Amino acid sequence: MSGLALAIAGERVTARPSGALWIEAAGALVVADLHFEKGSSFAARGQLLPPYDTGETLVRLEAEVAALGPRLIVFLGDALHDCEAEARLAERDRRKIADLALGRELVWIAGNHDPAGPRDLPGECVDELALGAIRLVHEPAARSAAGEIAGHLHPCALVAGVGRRRRCFAADGERLILPAFGAYAGGLNVRDPAIRGLLGPKKLAAVLGAGRVHAIPWNRLRGD
Repeated sequence: MSGLALAIAGERVTARPSGALWIEAAGALVVADLHFEKGSSFAARGQLLPPYDTGETLVRLEAEVAALGPRLIVFLGDALHDCEAEARLAERDRRKIADLALGRELVWIAGNHDPAGPRDLPGECVDELALGAIRLVHEPAARSAAGEIAGHLHPCALVAGVGRRRRCFAADGERLILPAFGAYAGGLNVRDPAIRGLLGPKKLAAVLGAGRVHAIPWNRLRGD
């Protein structure tokens, strides 16, 4: 699996084909917007989806942990789809999360869907986390913020000549927005003003492909 090396405020990070971010200097694996139990939330409102989203997301996260051996896993907000999602977790998924914490630290950054974070899962709940020059948050600041790495917006890209929309990282060398990692998470076109307006002149989309991440110039991206 070939990741794409990026520099964010002078710090080297690697965008992974899974949608995770690897910060090697800190031994940190960062994932955004997992939305655990989104399927069961929809089911409670009568909109039936296959109830496997949490398990599928965890399988992909376990693969990243096995490949990289992180010392730290950071959940970049909205790990839980709603405030009751933790109570709906299947026991097998609870065990998988507990196993992820063996020999490493878990940090849950508060999101708009889960402002209090998990209550009974392992790890620490915080509003943000600093790693050197990098500041990990859930929601991007409205103004330029060098070193900021955020989630929340679920960026996706439509590339000229490519039929379907793909999840992507959005970057400009100073800040980075991660794609949603969750199996059922949707996406917002990276050219939407809500994302485009946060990025400086050197913006690009790092688009997830089969086994690699592609750096796509802005002029090759299409709107919805």
